[in-house]
Amino acid sequence: MDKTTITSIAQTTGFSISTISRVLNGKAEKYRISPKTVEIIEKEASRCNYSPSLIARGLRMNKTHTIGLVVPSIDNPFFANVASVIVREAKNAGYTIVLMDSAESETGETECVRSLLSHRIDGMIVVPCGVSPDYLEKIDQDNIPVVLVDRYFERTRLPYVSTDNFSGAYEATEHLIRHGHKHIVCLQGNPVATPTKNRVAGYLKALSDHGLEQFATIVGNDFSVQNGYGETKLLLASDNRPSALFALSNTIALGAYKAAREAGLTIPDDLSLVCFDNYMYLDYLEPPVTRVAQPIDEIGVLAIKILLRSMEKRDERSSQLLLPPTLLLAKSVRQL
Repeated sequence: MDKTTITSIAQTTGFSISTISRVLNGKAEKYRISPKTVEIIEKEASRCNYSPSLIARGLRMNKTHTIGLVVPSIDNPFFANVASVIVREAKNAGYTIVLMDSAESETGETECVRSLLSHRIDGMIVVPCGVSPDYLEKIDQDNIPVVLVDRYFERTRLPYVSTDNFSGAYEATEHLIRHGHKHIVCLQGNPVATPTKNRVAGYLKALSDHGLEQFATIVGNDFSVQNGYGETKLLLASDNRPSALFALSNTIALGAYKAAREAGLTIPDDLSLVCFDNYMYLDYLEPPVTRVAQPIDEIGVLAIKILLRSMEKRDERSSQLLLPPTLLLAKSVRQL
């Protein structure tokens, strides 16, 4: 606490340092300090631009009003947008976000989490990279609530908010099938990530339901432009070129788009394309790309709400939510 400023406020208002300290720490009601006194002190504190130390106050109250956020790649537009919503909602609730990038690495994630814990955070939102929930569950049990976003663990008591990736992938694949496509290649992201697994499962189920399982082809290994570009280059150089691609992220789709253009192919006349994720730039490509839109705003808002309730012990239940996606039709799919 800034003793100099506290003393200055005391000299100006005529109230004792202890009274001012109690008011500025939100304890006026507890000590029966009158509303008029509170008004005078707060007005003078505002004039002095007084801001109490959140760390010092947190040590006394066992709270720092700080939330940790770990994402696997901040340069991925999806995670950047989710982070933006979470930062906004946290700020509205009076919390500060400490953002960490795990670089799509389980080791990196562990280091990020350790760093956040050293900052005495009140809670944590994580997009996990690993395959086991054990260490995050241990943190949650130690009274640092943890909420998972986008990716989650199938067997965990931790709360999570994600998209219903299975239904989104099923609908996107069926859209291609209804346009006459059979040889549809799935360009997948990180194979161990829950969204990848569920999107691949939706893709396979749609093919199976239409008797096309023999055409199933899944390639790729991460959610990057480079992955989409390289895998599409190889596919287009093969003798058995697909008629359509289903990219499991917008970044993968961008790489695929570039590879198709370099091969002299036109979308959708020579190659149809559908992807996961909705971003404005997809409407500025020629043609605009049909995609599965995730409810990013709702994911971020619900993640903060669940975390705040967990931190305040108002909700002891483990909320595990899958939100419905939306297929947005554009002009990147050709009728065969």
